[in-house]
Amino acid sequence: MTDPVFDTAARDRFRDLYPEQAGQLTHHLAGHRLFELESLIALAGRIRPVDVEANLADLPIGVDPESVRETGLSVEQTIRSIEENGSWMVLKFIQQDPEYAALLDQLLDELVPLVRPSTGAMIQREAFVFISSPGAVTPFHIDPEHNILLQLRGSKTMTVFRPDDWDVISPDCVEAFHAGGHRNLPYREEIATHGTPITIHPGEAIYVPVKAPHWVQNGPDVSISFSITWRSEWSYREAHAHGLNQMLRDAGLKPSAPKRYPHQNMAKSVAYRAIQKVRRATGKVA
Repeated sequence: MTDPVFDTAARDRFRDLYPEQAGQLTHHLAGHRLFELESLIALAGRIRPVDVEANLADLPIGVDPESVRETGLSVEQTIRSIEENGSWMVLKFIQQDPEYAALLDQLLDELVPLVRPSTGAMIQREAFVFISSPGAVTPFHIDPEHNILLQLRGSKTMTVFRPDDWDVISPDCVEAFHAGGHRNLPYREEIATHGTPITIHPGEAIYVPVKAPHWVQNGPDVSISFSITWRSEWSYREAHAHGLNQMLRDAGLKPSAPKRYPHQNMAKSVAYRAIQKVRRATGKVA
């Protein structure tokens, strides 16, 4: 593709949202050949098997990761029967494939001038494809990246919560996540009104801030979505601050929660990285 995927109106909208407000965008990627089912079957055969995940998708919003069940089907069977098999599949880190890597870079390069002034360089660019049965649920969870989810087929509704709403997600939960905990979060009905549902169709997308809790409900048809993600200098500093807080809590202290953008959490980030450097030098961390 040579024409912009995000036109002027979409880029202006993204500028207004970035980096801390979730919201809807538009795009011009719907109908792209790389997201036809046959292309995705071929892609699944080229990437590492560990980067293909398929689970049954008749799930509650909040689910224990241990209770999520696999489909029992092969990758090709899952994709070909996606309309009726009640599953949720993700092809992870598809930037390992040259064609998809080129597309990822094209999309993110369009946004670099809007991202860099706020949060620094785009770091660790990654991409994922989600292929989901009608009505499938992606449980309540957080992700550590800035994320744009582009809808290519079908529809889905993502309910997004503010990343700094401690009534929804506690600092302890975020610290546990950074210490290696699962992305899935406990869900309570009393927080439902804190979320904002955003429905997208082909040609529409959602920007999701770093660690903004969210869950997804597919519409009545098969859904294909393309997630483009990146880390930033700011996001790493915020993550480091949570890492330091976990250490301080382990030592019996009660540190204050890291502040969200535009705060840079520089002191805690520097301290965390220094401690980790010493631990690596002494063989106390991997």
